[in-house]
Amino acid sequence: MAQKHRFHQQRNKRFAGPPAPRREAPPAYEPKPPVEYGKMFMVIEDASKQTFEFKDGEWVPFPLSIAECKREGLVKELPQKVNKRTRYEIRMPVAS
Repeated sequence: MAQKHRFHQQRNKRFAGPPAPRREAPPAYEPKPPVEYGKMFMVIEDASKQTFEFKDGEWVPFPLSIAECKREGLVKELPQKVNKRTRYEIRMPVAS
């Protein structure tokens, strides 16, 4: 027995509506100038969102938060934790 197609669209009925409006061409793509980043350094963040930088063999307070660092440079969260603190690798742009 042949199948009965219950849920098919009727292709014979086409609605002639107004033509679709033409879209404007997208603006020309302008690439951002390349950014040169400096040397990477390590920062850790504790549970209270305080940041510390590793300098001269010890962790000293770092003036920027991780959110501020993400706005200005490249921030990469590292998988290993140090004493329940999150480690980050940060690279800031070089001032030209």
